[in-house]
Amino acid sequence: MGKISDRRKSTREETNERRKFPRIKDKGISVQLKGEGFGVITQSLDVSASGIYCKVTEAIPLMTRLEIVLALPSKRKSSVATLLHIEGVVVREHPVVREGKIEHYDVAIFFNFLSQKDRERLIKYIDGKIE
Repeated sequence: MGKISDRRKSTREETNERRKFPRIKDKGISVQLKGEGFGVITQSLDVSASGIYCKVTEAIPLMTRLEIVLALPSKRKSSVATLLHIEGVVVREHPVVREGKIEHYDVAIFFNFLSQKDRERLIKYIDGKIE
């Protein structure tokens, strides 16, 4: 277990990142977001063990509480994705404008509840992408 902790520390030092967990660019995670009166399925842009960044077609106001399901792809093509059930809150949202029109919204979501088992699964997935 010391290896993962050491790797996280050295990754933060190398990138001057102040985050507790490393963040990776990853467009391969399917993301389902559910809130009061809406639901959307999208893909990740980047992810860490404390949050995710993705794009959506409609604005989601700051501090909106969300139910999130992440589908972590398996390394083996024949295996089923690992589903993580998470509670989160929107901490950043901004429109992406092209040619004067809003194309989509980039949304940053902080995971305010993630079971220890699911956090370990997510860390293992991210560490597998860093190596």
